[in-house]
Amino acid sequence: MLKKPETLFVLGYMLLPLFALLSAIVGLTMILGGNKILGIIVLVVVTQIFAFGAFYALRARKAALLEEPDSGK
Repeated sequence: MLKKPETLFVLGYMLLPLFALLSAIVGLTMILGGNKILGIIVLVVVTQIFAFGAFYALRARKAALLEEPDSGK
């Protein structure tokens, strides 16, 4: 299922960047709210995991599209 270009498109362009944005907002809110250490961890670690996950999904989508046989062309 994670090898389909359509699934990787949704993950790479929609879901993972949205999760990265939301985790960045949560991390900044935590920092501003006084929980600095946990906020920095969320901001640096969790946000970067989602961001790099999006790049990985886009790279995997490109590879899956290059592997697909041309249908009728």
